[in-house]
Amino acid sequence: MAIPGDTDWLQRVVVMRHGDRIDQFNDLWTRRAERPWDPPLARDGFERAWSTGTKLRRIGFPITRAVVSPFSRCLQTAAEAVSALCAVVNDEVDLLTIETSQDVRINPRKVKMSIEYGLCEVFNELAMSGCRPKSTESWFPNISDLEDSLPKRTIDHDYDRLLDEMPQFGETVEEARIRYNNIIQAIANMYPRENILLVTHGEAVGASVTFVERDSEVFEVDYCGYSVLERQVSMGSTGEAVPGEFKVVSKNGTDGVQWAVLSEKA
Repeated sequence: MAIPGDTDWLQRVVVMRHGDRIDQFNDLWTRRAERPWDPPLARDGFERAWSTGTKLRRIGFPITRAVVSPFSRCLQTAAEAVSALCAVVNDEVDLLTIETSQDVRINPRKVKMSIEYGLCEVFNELAMSGCRPKSTESWFPNISDLEDSLPKRTIDHDYDRLLDEMPQFGETVEEARIRYNNIIQAIANMYPRENILLVTHGEAVGASVTFVERDSEVFEVDYCGYSVLERQVSMGSTGEAVPGEFKVVSKNGTDGVQWAVLSEKA
């Protein structure tokens, strides 16, 4: 899955928010849910995730790996987007007539998928809307059960998770932003010859921009909005990958992410 090239190549990382969550459309869902802190997608969310996947299919570079937050809305978003990336069709125009991945045939060799705890939601009371497991419950099923939500035969069982468990509950937004930046960098460094899709949460998408564009502030991330980071990677004298610094190559406001420059650079 190496990106074509000789000694220098471009690596791109797409950092994408999940689709529309059901608790934003159904006020009763949280009261009835077994895991009220983990809402799945609404119908619109599945459709938006599929549509965004078809857009990423035309983005101009091959995405060969997807790493996903363990929350249901992210797993479902990733399943739709990756199915669109891997869909087998006679004509690309056919994708425009499809609303979700249901009954779509895919080539699972095109994109490998993994679940990463480090991409999870800001892990505090406010982000979870006051919902927490009881003392006898866990936040999520085990990883193998979560992987059942993803397209068959896409799972990379050799993926070495950066966090073996969820972050400590009660982190601040700033702590979460630092976590997101560290995880994004670490995943990119694990696979420097691949273009990667990270399916995560709005705060992570914002952090991906502000940690690169340090004089900026992200004020809106739409459902399925995404940033695109790019860096040049060179081959070292002993054949190792030597990555450069990331830059944001997505345009402000065009892919569902809007930010403002706080100050002009000298």
